[in-house]
Amino acid sequence: MNIRNEADVTTATAPTQAVLTAGDRCDRCGAQAYLRVELQTGGELLFCAHHAREHGEKLREIAAAVHDETHKLDTPSASSEA
Repeated sequence: MNIRNEADVTTATAPTQAVLTAGDRCDRCGAQAYLRVELQTGGELLFCAHHAREHGEKLREIAAAVHDETHKLDTPSASSEA
């Protein structure tokens, strides 16, 4: 009799570094989010550029990771170049 043993497989989830989209909204005011803060406790918060600047120092103290896309506000969009 041929018995096939399968190894237990464990998977790890990579940190979320996905690009923020127009659908991602600031948890404070509802504007488009440009900053994702992954908390040390496991949750995440999203902030617009204004609230990211306002709360940035405190956010970095409680963050496990910060994904900042505020630089996108400095580049002109294709629609404004016309």
